[in-house]
Amino acid sequence: MAKITVYEPSGTSLNYRVRSRYSIRLWSVRNSRLLEWFYHTFADALLALHPVWKLFGYQRIEGPMVAVEKRIKAFMFDCRMCGQCSLSSTGMSCPMNCPKNLRNGPCGGVRANGHCEVEPEMPCVWVQAWQGSRKMNSGDSILNVLPAVDHSLSGTSSWLRVTSETALERDMKKQPSPDIGNAT
Repeated sequence: MAKITVYEPSGTSLNYRVRSRYSIRLWSVRNSRLLEWFYHTFADALLALHPVWKLFGYQRIEGPMVAVEKRIKAFMFDCRMCGQCSLSSTGMSCPMNCPKNLRNGPCGGVRANGHCEVEPEMPCVWVQAWQGSRKMNSGDSILNVLPAVDHSLSGTSSWLRVTSETALERDMKKQPSPDIGNAT
């Protein structure tokens, strides 16, 4: 006798959604060098727009920027919007996807096939990060220890934060330093 099943629309199963999410994330890791170039070009464009952001006010720009950033990064990297993006130093693999929330490397439970010990169907975020970083020009930046996550920045735009910090550093370098040697 044939088993009667309930209709399930195509593309709605949990396994399908999970696999499609991983496939896009894995594409980003495989193309990390291209995405690194795009990231630097985009960061330069945002920095060039710093006077505009400053004129309107970063606070006013934050909402629309978060909406755009969230959609793009969620699609490409399964981003969690921690507000402290480290994709450029982790081979375009978001460490916030680690079920253990490990920010500086894999746990001791990575399976022999490179998958996560907590979610066996998921490729380990850090194995992917290492593979992606080896393709990037700045690949050795994965060796730098990342600071702990500041949860107060969750849901904010890391693009705007990095842009404003870079602009501040640039402006500080332009300012003449006081000549201490001529003090009388």
